[in-house]
Amino acid sequence: MKDKQTLIAEEPGTEAVNLRHLRAWVTVVDEGSVTAGARRLGVSQPALSQQLRALEEFFGNRLLERLRRGVQPTPLGRALLGDARGALAAADRLTRQARTIAGFDVGVLEVATLPTLVDSMLIDPLRRWQEEYPRVAIQLHEFAHRTTMNESVAKGIGDLAIGVRPPNWSGPVVSLGWEQFLVVLPPSDPLAGGGPVALRELADRNWILYEPSQGLSDYVATACALAGFRPRQAVLTSQVQAAVRLAAAGLGAVLVPSANVPEELARTARALDPPVAWELTVFARSALSAPAAAFVELVSRGPMPSLPAHAVVLPGD
Repeated sequence: MKDKQTLIAEEPGTEAVNLRHLRAWVTVVDEGSVTAGARRLGVSQPALSQQLRALEEFFGNRLLERLRRGVQPTPLGRALLGDARGALAAADRLTRQARTIAGFDVGVLEVATLPTLVDSMLIDPLRRWQEEYPRVAIQLHEFAHRTTMNESVAKGIGDLAIGVRPPNWSGPVVSLGWEQFLVVLPPSDPLAGGGPVALRELADRNWILYEPSQGLSDYVATACALAGFRPRQAVLTSQVQAAVRLAAAGLGAVLVPSANVPEELARTARALDPPVAWELTVFARSALSAPAAAFVELVSRGPMPSLPAHAVVLPGD
């Protein structure tokens, strides 16, 4: 019996790529060596090497450069790697949809999102999903940056994505409403607590900022730039929860999505005037499958906040 992922026939003249060989190559690239790739795939090293040679013959050139320690993709390999990952993700998605579309049978629903949103809005929908569809697991793909996530989803990663509205998106997009940003201040700050504050009034504060690897870094920089200043760094962190607690401990101000502010720390948080907000959405590369649509329904339950008047909309592009 042929491998179910083999899309290339063995007769001469075939023009389709063998997904099993493609997966073998991507695994070797990810692992950095043929030996480690064989171990991960559970095949012998000679068998894996044969698959790699077959793929290179198909493309007519080398895809891997052998180094003293391990391997790396050749220029051709680097050029093909993104599309290869997308093809494998699409094949996996087709398999999952075939298993689940008729009746939510055993399968996996893959959700691409931002770590910030997992903490703030997905825990309850994930709990309810497990209660209502226990035979369909959820796999989260968490991306630090929205740009990386959008590009990955466009190439086939995930059955759906939850994040900030993607620009110029050709697939389906469902709005989940608008979330405002708050500024959390040290308890001793004279502006801690109370009503909305203009962000420009905080230009002289020390700030808890996010590392460039954390996607919120760009949002904070944009909001402050629009308010006419560049925040002065006190502490740099990659964790949103840590940033809020550092601010509450008196180390500086921090800008954070409102849902990420714990209730016990809300007393030192202030809304902004004008409001700073982003639109949260569900989006996908193509029409949502039945399981994906069911998950969207869970995420969409409850009120959907509208855009505040005169709001500064992030990401600002």
